Amino acid sequence: MSKPLCVLVGAPGAGKSTVGQLLAQAYGVPFRDTDADVEATAGKPISEIFIDEGEPHFRAMETAAVAAALAEHEGVLALGGGAVLAEDNRALLAGHTVVYLSVDLSDAVSRVGLGQGRPLLNFNPRATLRFLLDQRRPLYEQVATHTVGTDGRTPEEITAELVELLKG
Repeated sequence: MSKPLCVLVGAPGAGKSTVGQLLAQAYGVPFRDTDADVEATAGKPISEIFIDEGEPHFRAMETAAVAAALAEHEGVLALGGGAVLAEDNRALLAGHTVVYLSVDLSDAVSRVGLGQGRPLLNFNPRATLRFLLDQRRPLYEQVATHTVGTDGRTPEEITAELVELLKG
């Protein structure tokens, strides 16, 4: 069974996809995002899955995508921001190198914009993001083997820190 080099978790706007791609390039390994896996399986964007089938259906697809990626992928893996909500996903992360990319509300809001393509942020994105950060932060901290702050930092700075951290 293969194992990802590292798994990135964090709220929307933390930089999981951007930093994950840079980190994968730095190590010469593939990058994988479970949100992209879900979209490929469904044949449509996550926002449409939420509208057509609802959040519970999306979360079930997400759990299947997380399990498959953790079992198959050897590069850098980014999980969707809400993947940690499922106890099954949190259990699957045990034994993996999990990096929580933490972000404060103001940086997250500026990075995600007004919720385009992010179904949970379609209405009052700032208040919703505050709720998501408060709800999920303890879960991110629970699964993380390392926490890296992203506030006020460029993706390149964060990637450089991760390269050093993963040498350890």
